[in-house]
Amino acid sequence: MDSTDLITRYYAAFNAGDIDGMIACLAPDIAHHVNEGQIRTGTDAFRAFCTYMERCYTEQLTDIVVMATPDGTRAAAEFTVNGTYLQTDEGLPEARGQTYRLPAGGFFSIEGGRITRIVTYYNLADWIAQVSAR
Repeated sequence: MDSTDLITRYYAAFNAGDIDGMIACLAPDIAHHVNEGQIRTGTDAFRAFCTYMERCYTEQLTDIVVMATPDGTRAAAEFTVNGTYLQTDEGLPEARGQTYRLPAGGFFSIEGGRITRIVTYYNLADWIAQVSAR
């Protein structure tokens, strides 16, 4: 499988709410760099993060564009996050079912057909402004 197919499969699993499908794309020692958060290492930490996120948010990604280096060791994706804030996330504004729409991106390292590093980026100030205005 080439890198763009791997990343496309990862985001399809995300949109399906399929944590196991996402994990199937990852190396066991995945380094997950979350926007404004700590690095989580390993698939157990990744699963715990995804499970927590499912309680607080429901999200669908649209307008996904995936790019990869010719050697397949690096990839990036740009997309739009369409979400609903379901339950208050610690340190963030109160959740009241607010909706939001954000441009975002992901950066990936790939080895042996598996994702070894994910860096996710979105503008937290934009998200806070959107959920605070409603």
